[in-house]
Amino acid sequence: MIPRNPDAKDLISLVVPFYNESEVADEFFREVSLVLRNIAQADYEIVCVNDGSTDATLDHLLAACAADPRVKVIDLSRNFGKEAAMTAGIDAAMGDAVIPFDADLQDPPEAIPAMIEKWREGFDVVLGKRAERQTDTYAKRSTAALFYRVHNAISDIKIPVNAGDFRLMSRSAVDALKQLPENRRFMKGLFAWIGFRTTEIEYSRRPRAAGKTKFSGWKLWNFALEGMTSFSTLPLRIWTYVGGVIAAFAMLYSAYLILRTLIRGVDIPGYASIITAVLFLGGVQLIGIGVIGEYIGRMYVEAKRRPVYIIRKIYQKDDL
Repeated sequence: MIPRNPDAKDLISLVVPFYNESEVADEFFREVSLVLRNIAQADYEIVCVNDGSTDATLDHLLAACAADPRVKVIDLSRNFGKEAAMTAGIDAAMGDAVIPFDADLQDPPEAIPAMIEKWREGFDVVLGKRAERQTDTYAKRSTAALFYRVHNAISDIKIPVNAGDFRLMSRSAVDALKQLPENRRFMKGLFAWIGFRTTEIEYSRRPRAAGKTKFSGWKLWNFALEGMTSFSTLPLRIWTYVGGVIAAFAMLYSAYLILRTLIRGVDIPGYASIITAVLFLGGVQLIGIGVIGEYIGRMYVEAKRRPVYIIRKIYQKDDL
């Protein structure tokens, strides 16, 4: 591991997706700018991505951009989702180190200097690992833990537990990430897939500074499905085993019926047992078709090769 030159002045890029975050935007810039200004031997840029906000978020971003030349605002043409907005910001970031960051300030900006210190020691990726998640509800903590267990059990790519999008990536890691062509992007998995020398720092997550989360239970469920189907084919393969088990039981049951008929004669067929078997097998088949459909749907989206995002306009201080 080769340490970086301690006399070099580094450019740090903070990439921040914004979606209806007008309540927290001003506090975000106050806290983040204070931390970034005090990092030794470094300059910085804040790449803000307005992901189709319908409130006054863009106005707050443009005001910050007009006041600070180190703030860049990328205004997307509509709401493309956090993963696409993060991709847009990472694509536009010019820094030697790039840090995806949430606008709600639950991940503390004070952890950024520790990440930069680790990066300067020679690591390409520095994960921000949540030491505890007491600010989340019990249901969210439980379902998150279940997701990590299931995903890492069925996928060859292991996602670090309790590590979100908050991390530092070197320019080499960012350039590798930008080579991945997926349209449907599960960023936690893509971050893990590229590899590179990785370490982590722990931090305590804070309550949201203002506003409300934009992720409902339904969105989180779909996000989990996206993650599991993006990096594993086991959900498809498992239906081969399910079919084999059912076929084996069917063969055993048919052998039992033949023997019973030879010994006791022919019984009157039972309607209840027939309809139960038909409904059970029909349900199993529909579940299997649904899993196949999830993969076919993703193939359909990828085959169209639409862009991940569309930029309406990029704002910098000189343009305002």
